[in-house]
Amino acid sequence: MKLMKRIAVGLATLLLLTSCSILQKAASATSLGGNTGTAISAIYNVLKAAGGIDLSNLTNIINIGKILTGAGSLSNATQAFTDEFSTALINGSNNLVNSGNVAKVLSGLKALNNIDTSAFSESATKAYANGTQQVPQNDANVNATVKALTSLLGAL
Repeated sequence: MKLMKRIAVGLATLLLLTSCSILQKAASATSLGGNTGTAISAIYNVLKAAGGIDLSNLTNIINIGKILTGAGSLSNATQAFTDEFSTALINGSNNLVNSGNVAKVLSGLKALNNIDTSAFSESATKAYANGTQQVPQNDANVNATVKALTSLLGAL
């Protein structure tokens, strides 16, 4: 039970930091791009191996949170920030994202900013707080987030 509470607190903290843009303002483009690239690579491998994204897996939820944080950092970003982010994104993904597809991946990340991803974050936090460990897949906003992520990964 303590583990579930810690997970819930961790997800709630991630939601708070993402929502308030604290992470985005405090972190550098290199850090954000690298973390986003690593998370994209991990989710891509899960999608490729399993044919879908298991929303009951905490690691997948955390990686999606990292991708959403990276996407949020690109909102109103300067060209210098975007260039630094892109380089780190490529490095973080171990070249899964590369010079040939980075523009499409950036476009996919920016598209995530047009989706209400707060429902996904709230559902994840509630699911782990309640101990169900299952993000509802029948929620329209959760589905929109997963669909956008799947589309982004299709660019790879």
